[in-house]
Amino acid sequence: MKKVISIGEALIDFIPNQKGCSLKEVLGFERVAGGAPANVSAVVSKLGGKSNFISKLGKDAFGDYIIDTLNDVNVDTSYVLRTNKANTGLAFVSLKEDGNRDFSFYRNPSADMLLEEGEIKQQWFNDCHTLHFCSVDLIECPMKYAHKKAIEYAKNNNSIISFDPNVRLPLWESEKDCKDAILEFLPLANIIKISDEELEFITGETDIEKAKEFLFKGDVKLVLFTKGKDGAEAITKTKTVKIDGNVVDAIDTTGAGDSFIGSFLFSLLNDNVGIDDLENLDENTLRKYLLFSNYYAGYSTTKKGAIASYATLNEINDYIKNL
Repeated sequence: MKKVISIGEALIDFIPNQKGCSLKEVLGFERVAGGAPANVSAVVSKLGGKSNFISKLGKDAFGDYIIDTLNDVNVDTSYVLRTNKANTGLAFVSLKEDGNRDFSFYRNPSADMLLEEGEIKQQWFNDCHTLHFCSVDLIECPMKYAHKKAIEYAKNNNSIISFDPNVRLPLWESEKDCKDAILEFLPLANIIKISDEELEFITGETDIEKAKEFLFKGDVKLVLFTKGKDGAEAITKTKTVKIDGNVVDAIDTTGAGDSFIGSFLFSLLNDNVGIDDLENLDENTLRKYLLFSNYYAGYSTTKKGAIASYATLNEINDYIKNL
């Protein structure tokens, strides 16, 4: 089997011990490993696929903890470098009553931002099925150019390029900088995962039908539009497949979007769907993949944290059977 490679930030999420209060009111936190690209790698591995993670961590206890956590779920961390020039990034989270979150980030800079393009090795991509990335590490720093090098190597290998903008405005100097970076990288991707909360910011449209022309630029072949409890859509240039949402008792939505795209990429990997197959996936196959990912993401919100909330293949199959 080939592998899914994710590149970008890994950090420590400090999850509050209570819900329904602002960050300044939280009295205690639980430490969990996080970072959207790291989460996606964990999903693929927990489902039984091969995954590698590319990043840079501080030579500190938090970096050690992230490595241990990823290794425990069989993510290959041999492409994760370490530095003493910056610490591992931290994010403090507050949870609203509905499980949604507010963030405060500590990364000025964090170690992941210091990964350089010259540290990306071409041979890493020899058996790469998909390269996945997000926007958090596309700020003007060495890591942005490490992304470009990784995308170049992955494209040379005919790998699928997957992009989840995963907008986190507090990490940017301005909304314009964030949007400009997303629009710079969007045409390089073959798969775009975008949420209903992000659609207007990125495209200027509130209606996904009107946003299609904007999103299908460059190499984009498939758009995954997630709508939380209202379901999801898979959109190609010629077809749209929609599924309804499944209602769950959400405890914590941290990493839910990552679990959706991670499980979708696992389905592509598991069925050996290549880059040239994306546009030609039939409606039944797209619906099957969407349903699986929607159940998977819903399941993840019923538990605290990100990686710890992700199901194995047996666990998610049992969960779906018992619905």
